[in-house]
Amino acid sequence: AMDGPPSPPSPSGLSAFVTVSQLLGLTLLATTGAWLGRYRGGVGWHSPLQFNAHPLCMVLGMVFLQGDALLVYRVFRHEAKRSTKALHALLHGLALLIALVGIIAVFESHRTKGIPDMYSLHSWCGMATFVLYLLQVGGGKPLMPREGRDSAMPVTSPVSPQWFLGCGFFLFPGASFSLRGWYKPQHIFFGITLFILSITSCLLGITEMLLFKISDSYSHFVPEGILANTLGVLLVAFGLVVGYVLTREDWKRPPLAEELALSMDFKTLTEGESPGDGSQ
Repeated sequence: AMDGPPSPPSPSGLSAFVTVSQLLGLTLLATTGAWLGRYRGGVGWHSPLQFNAHPLCMVLGMVFLQGDALLVYRVFRHEAKRSTKALHALLHGLALLIALVGIIAVFESHRTKGIPDMYSLHSWCGMATFVLYLLQVGGGKPLMPREGRDSAMPVTSPVSPQWFLGCGFFLFPGASFSLRGWYKPQHIFFGITLFILSITSCLLGITEMLLFKISDSYSHFVPEGILANTLGVLLVAFGLVVGYVLTREDWKRPPLAEELALSMDFKTLTEGESPGDGSQ
């Protein structure tokens, strides 16, 4: 006897595009490492090479891991929604921590070398992207129902300093059905927007680093310039493939039958509506 019906196959082309995205992502990480190792002396901490941890961490965290976090709902189409959410949040959290290490590296390196901070377009765009990413990833924790309030009506806490928006709406049960419905399109839009901004900031950073380090020879098609330009092209290609997967309507994760039932029960509990009261 079979344990249950087999999972439906993935839509045509989805697996191929996801595979291409991962190959591009691993290639851009290898290219970043090759650039820093071959031409910039490698990566160190509390040393003259500390700055090099910055581009490596930003490409790994804000591009590769963030892109994979966005792809989770396309790849794990038939897994339990809560498990998929947890993986989505875990990848975003890991990307945030790695990016934070990269930011610490550049500030400490600037302080050691006496270089001013936050004066370039790259630094403005990069810091704005990181702060907005921090706001997007986190969210407030739910509070217990207040006395005198119906116990079926959970209350959402004020925004905490650590977690601000995303997790509070989707990982915890404190947000109402209608509030989740309103926030979900905003969460998706800003998620894709921040991914684009992350890639843009990396491209600005690559250009800035090349102009600082090899400004005299960059126009002569030197090997370091060609390798760094290749890294930029890989960043754009990775962003395009991930963006294509995310925006294909027929590749979106379909809700499972039990999720639809739970959604209706949750809507009834939080808003006092029954499944037959004109809900979609």
